[in-house]
Order: sequence, then structure tokens, then C-alpha cells
Amino acid sequence: MLKILIVKTSSLGDIVHMLPAIYDASHAINNLQIDWVVEEAFQEVPKWSPCVNKVFPIAIRRWRKSLLSKQTWQEIRQFKYVLQREKYDVVIDSQGLLKSAVVTTWTNKKHQAVWGYDKHSIREPLARYFYHHTVAVSPQKHAITRNRLLLSKVLNYSLDKKPLNYGIAAPAWPVATEFSALLDTPYIVALHGTSRVEKEWPIEAWLSLLQVMQKEGINLVFPWGNLYEKQRVELLQKQASNAIMLPRCDLSTLASIIHAAQAVIGMDTGLMHIAAALNQQGLALYPVTQIELTGVLTQDTHNHMENIAGKACQDIETIIEKMRSLIKNL
Repeated sequence: MLKILIVKTSSLGDIVHMLPAIYDASHAINNLQIDWVVEEAFQEVPKWSPCVNKVFPIAIRRWRKSLLSKQTWQEIRQFKYVLQREKYDVVIDSQGLLKSAVVTTWTNKKHQAVWGYDKHSIREPLARYFYHHTVAVSPQKHAITRNRLLLSKVLNYSLDKKPLNYGIAAPAWPVATEFSALLDTPYIVALHGTSRVEKEWPIEAWLSLLQVMQKEGINLVFPWGNLYEKQRVELLQKQASNAIMLPRCDLSTLASIIHAAQAVIGMDTGLMHIAAALNQQGLALYPVTQIELTGVLTQDTHNHMENIAGKACQDIETIIEKMRSLIKNL
């Protein structure tokens, strides 16, 4: 058995981008065991893949906020102890940051080789000094392709035009019972939250979309992750009866809700990549992001997630018409 450890801790979209590479490797190599170190908030995502054996949740984001705390250092020591109990043939830092490179040093060093991107491919060049071996993967390729190429080069198998496959068994997921009454009308999931203000869609645009979808008998379901996002949904609810705010829920529940939707529309956020991994259809709006590098990709040619970038995101009427046409063709 070949036993490998993937270090890809965050963010949500980056973790989803790693899933196709995991699928490739597990189907190219017999008796391959894949474990994964991931931020605790996102540990559900690797568990969706039957190709992943063990998931080690790490709390770098939380630890950074309390580095002087005794409890933080106790947690770090415990994490190291658990990780070092495992012996790996290969450790792969697919994130290419100093923080992920440091984590590779916390593994059991017997009989292992640490791999990562070379100096021309990596996001933080100093991280490469923590590796035994490096490989070149063009930074101009899509993030999913970079992950797939990295693993194929490290583990020495050919992609040979293999189709994209996220390898998650989403069709078996039911919509959580406690949400079924809330979602008993056809709905679109609206992923309005994002990490920066310049990535957002104006609230006026959401209101216009709500009005058009109301005529079609369709609700818009809005998840939220912080007070700012919650307040935006509350404002939309005051002006549109078909705006539904989801209660806070875990990623697996939210994924099941996304999977059961008529379609998805959303901003540059990790949840849009979950929607793509679930073969959903819809529109991904990228006002300031390069879609060539991180745009959403679906594996099923029958479903289509269209990336809309730059100034085209300001053309609200065209975007709404695209969504209207998509719904009518279901």
C-alpha cells in the first residue's frame, strides 16, 4: 500500500479544487491510501469523497488569534502527536504557503518524502525550502488543473485527457428534514456572501432578480455566514416575499440544499465551487476575479455553470434574463 498525506488546509474553494486530483490519484494507483490535513471549519468537504481515508482537522486560523494561550499550544502539541503516529510514504503540500509547508514538518519523518511546487510555481517561494522534491506546474493554469498535475507528477501517473470528476456521491444526499418545509416551493440558491465588498452584487440587483423570479413562482434561498450577510438578507425579505433566509447550518446540510435547488446564482465564493462539484447549473458572478484561474467548472456536460466576469456583472438585465431562460428550460 502507498500511503500519502495531502496538506491543503484552506480556503473552502481551494479544498473543493483539490477533490478532482484526489479522485484521479485513487483511480490511477491501486492500494493508495489518502489522508488529508484541513482547517477544522472545512473538514466535512474531504469526508464527502470516498477516496479519502482519514481527515486531520487543524485550527491554524483559530490558533493565530490566541498564540500566547496555553490552550493553543496544548492543542498544537496534541495535533502533532496525532499526526506523527502515522507513517507516510509521501507528503504533498498542495497549498504552497509557509503555513502549509510548516505543517509538513510536523509529520513522522521516517521513510517519507515531502513534495511541493517549485520556485516558479509556488504562491510563497520560501515554502519550497521545506520540501525534499519540487515539481513545475504553470501558475497560469486553472487551480483545479494545477492540483491534478501536481499529484500526477508526484505519484507518476498519466492524466491522459481524463475527464474532470470531483468524486463525491452527492445524489444520495437528502435535503435535511428540518429544512424541507422551508423549501417545498421550487427555489434557487443565492450565494450572495463573499470575502470582499468589491466582489459583491448590488442589493438592487438581488431585488430585481427576486421580482422576476416571483413571477415565475420561484423563491430565492439565501444562506448567510456573518451578521453583515444576515442583515442584507433581512433587508431583502422586507421588500420581497420570495426571499427566504436559511438558518445557520453545516456545510453538508447546505450542500444538500444546493444539490436539490433548481439552480444556483452567486458570487466568487467557495460555496459556488461546491455547487459546481455537485453538477448544479446556474451563474457564477466574478466582478474582480480571473475566471481563467479560479472560475467554476462542472464535470457534467448536461449541466452548465456559466462564469460571468468583470464589467459583465454590472449588466443586471442580461444576467436576470439568463437566469430566467435557464429556469424555463428545466
